[in-house]
Amino acid sequence: MPLTTAPDMVNIFTPLMHEHDYVIDEVDGELPAGLTGTLYRIGPGKWEVGRTLLHHLFDGDGMVSQFSFDGREVRFRNRYVRTPQFRDGMVAGRARRPGVGTALPGGFWTNFAKAKGPANAANTGVVMHADRLLALWEGGPPYRLDPDTLETLGIHDFGGRLRGMLRAFSAHPKWDPVTGEMFNFGQEFAPFPALNCWKVDRQGRMRRLARVRMLNMPWNHDVALTTEHMVFVLDPYMFDLRTMLSGGPMFDAIRHRPDKGTRFVLVPRNGGPARIVEHETLVHLHVANAFEDGTDTVVDLVLFDDYEEIRRDLTGFRTRFPALPPSRLMRYRITPSGRVIETQLSELSGELPQYDWRRSTRPHRYTYLSGRTGDGGEYDSVLKVDNDTGRTEVHEMGSRTYVGEPIFVPRTPDAAEDDGWLLTVVYLGAEHRSQLAVLDARGLEHVATLQLKHHIPFGFHGTFTRRVAEPGAPIPHPDRLPIR
Repeated sequence: MPLTTAPDMVNIFTPLMHEHDYVIDEVDGELPAGLTGTLYRIGPGKWEVGRTLLHHLFDGDGMVSQFSFDGREVRFRNRYVRTPQFRDGMVAGRARRPGVGTALPGGFWTNFAKAKGPANAANTGVVMHADRLLALWEGGPPYRLDPDTLETLGIHDFGGRLRGMLRAFSAHPKWDPVTGEMFNFGQEFAPFPALNCWKVDRQGRMRRLARVRMLNMPWNHDVALTTEHMVFVLDPYMFDLRTMLSGGPMFDAIRHRPDKGTRFVLVPRNGGPARIVEHETLVHLHVANAFEDGTDTVVDLVLFDDYEEIRRDLTGFRTRFPALPPSRLMRYRITPSGRVIETQLSELSGELPQYDWRRSTRPHRYTYLSGRTGDGGEYDSVLKVDNDTGRTEVHEMGSRTYVGEPIFVPRTPDAAEDDGWLLTVVYLGAEHRSQLAVLDARGLEHVATLQLKHHIPFGFHGTFTRRVAEPGAPIPHPDRLPIR
């Protein structure tokens, strides 16, 4: 059954054609004095490359938003990542390379051989590691940005490690809070399908932890981390070769094949062969935390009811808000014998799961999600799931709103797991502008709301660092976005 939403909610996909820089002067409530640092958010800011319309949610030009909290006020800045696709829109007036869901005229050879695959839009994830701010996209290397000005400094290939067929560095790295190491992966589809698993030390030096070769490699979006393993949940999103050779968009070639089943892949962090456990077919995009519990490996994820509904949302975003199908937070326990035990943690629909990153790789009690109380419509609430008791608390933002990913910030370095704040960007459909909401994570009470002067287009993920950005001089406000 189709899921409906308010017609004006699709305005969240209106391009933002200005790069702003200002102190937010409209604040409802009181900013906590202890909330200092910088929130970075990323997502597509526009879905046009000059005259070329982009037809998939993942194809839009990456735009980073920066909220700098200095203890007195909050300064906002947004800038586009200066990728070749962005420059093509400013200079050539058209796309020169295809996107994951947008093909160029000319069939297979134009889209894959000559164009060398989809354009890196640098629009999906943003991380701060080893004093480097990186904008991530799953099919290529990250772009490095200045953490203060958001100026694009260029592609970051980790000293030449990401090259040739090994250029993919996915958008969902995970960190070990004890060692300070960052773990990520990249998918390699030719000439031999494989998962390349990367480990980056505290100084930003990267090495390949493992290369897991497998036939029938599916597309995968996320990874979890324990003290012992990188944990992959590979649902059967398989590539259809015939469709790919027809020259259409790469995304159109992905088929959900329930007959293939889901595979849990446990890659040891300290070497050794990967363990693959077969399971019945699941539908998910994002995992939450994972941990070892005795001899069992545990991973949490958001399970959806319907893959085809997700597929339609990703390509029909211009006319239909992506009101994702019903979902629920689930826990999967993988035993030494290969048995997988499934537990439902919450019955409410949500996505973009987050938790206290200090608990990463270890048992955690609370999971925060962008969610809703009904089966249909946009995500208009923040959910807090108590994984121990099964209780779900809800903070509703009101009708005709879209609530983005909630990021948890602890009150102090040694504060309790839920003692801190949740930061989430909220789109107001009736006003066509956005705000940043600050909630007390303990009970989801309202603390403060920062009203922006404009909207932030539909975004994906974010990160928070205690480092306070110092943007310096204001950036220009031209009618047309500058290239530099």
